[in-house]
Amino acid sequence: RAGKRQASGRSGAPAAAGRTGGRQARERANERPARPFGPPIDEDVTGNELDAHVRRELDSLTKGHAEFVARHLVMAARAFDDDPDLAFQHAAAARRRAGRVGLAREAMALAAYRTGRYAEALTEFRALRRITGSVDHWPTMADCERGLGRPHKALDMAGAIEVRKLDADGRIEMRIVAAGARRDLGQLDAALVTLRVPELTRGTGQAAARLRYAYADTLLAAGREDEALEWFHRAAAADADDATDAIERIAELEGVTFAEVDAPANAETGADAPAHAETDAGLGAAPTSRPRTSAG
Repeated sequence: RAGKRQASGRSGAPAAAGRTGGRQARERANERPARPFGPPIDEDVTGNELDAHVRRELDSLTKGHAEFVARHLVMAARAFDDDPDLAFQHAAAARRRAGRVGLAREAMALAAYRTGRYAEALTEFRALRRITGSVDHWPTMADCERGLGRPHKALDMAGAIEVRKLDADGRIEMRIVAAGARRDLGQLDAALVTLRVPELTRGTGQAAARLRYAYADTLLAAGREDEALEWFHRAAAADADDATDAIERIAELEGVTFAEVDAPANAETGADAPAHAETDAGLGAAPTSRPRTSAG
């Protein structure tokens, strides 16, 4: 009938045209290649490698999503040491499916930190803290501030109330980060004072080894090579888990090379012998923190 209003959709376009457009859009979407959900997963990885206690953190997800996330988390942990960028990709895949799960956020934060994506790591660590209320990664968050060129912020965090909630090892890590921030500011003497705590001489385990390593590295930066060598030896003696490269630093200072030992492997692979990672008594403050696959 003349003057009769034509049925229309919300946009004001004729309803029939809207239906046609929607069908065409769906057809175009079906023609597009499927978006990959993440890097390939090794065939032997099922997700059941996660301890039951850790796996329970995925109970809020559907069964299919939980399996997807679990498998990528296992892959992230598997690649973390040897291929950090691949670990980051797996962690990112898990986080996309489980953004409200602390376990996935933690893996993403640690992988981002490991690959030098400090802003992204800090965002993820903050989200993790909102989800769990835990301050366990407070030292690593402060180290991210250092990585972003904000040593004063790292020092503020070192004096925050959250530090009181850390365990003994966490408080040592916080001191290592604070000392690194002092070094960033050119305050080498203050950095050494920060590291002079009872655990420096009496402590045992990985945290003590890292503390002594940081002290040795700071002494070396201050031009006190003989003292640095002594403390690198002390760090190596406490470092049963190879948490530091103290042995390599000792060899460099003593003029020892491992060329003859490395030659066969390098000749076989055609690769150059890797140099030790640059250290500055802080960045990389949490080498023991890695995507969790067990309750420990």
